[in-house]
Amino acid sequence: MQILLVGGTADGQRVTVELDSNGRPPLTHHHLGSGGLAGAEIYELESAGEDAREWCYRWTGAAV
Repeated sequence: MQILLVGGTADGQRVTVELDSNGRPPLTHHHLGSGGLAGAEIYELESAGEDAREWCYRWTGAAV
């Protein structure tokens, strides 16, 4: 499934994730920056609509 990233340097990009056995994506996404893990940003899953299968990842800050 493709999920929209909201906020941070990756705002507007989409990431492809695998759903778990309950049909849900991972709770967080670590978006790697140009410096690899040192520049990673953390995004947290949130509902993006009334449909239970609509999500986005919202930026929460730098990983370090």
